[in-house]
Amino acid sequence: MDDEILTIKEVGKYLKVGERTAYRLAQEGALPAFKVGGSWRVRRADLDAWITRQVQTKGSAPEQDPE
Repeated sequence: MDDEILTIKEVGKYLKVGERTAYRLAQEGALPAFKVGGSWRVRRADLDAWITRQVQTKGSAPEQDPE
């Protein structure tokens, strides 16, 4: 379901990080999150797209020559 909305606790479980880490990432603007009544929420589709961008960014780094 693309329009599924996750809580910060669910985001933490999904990313396999602590709830505090997920909260901090949302607060810093690193995660595509929004507030509803003072609580952070994340659309699952936005989170999946964010993960894809993170993987692509890491994969585009130049490789070092083995010595």
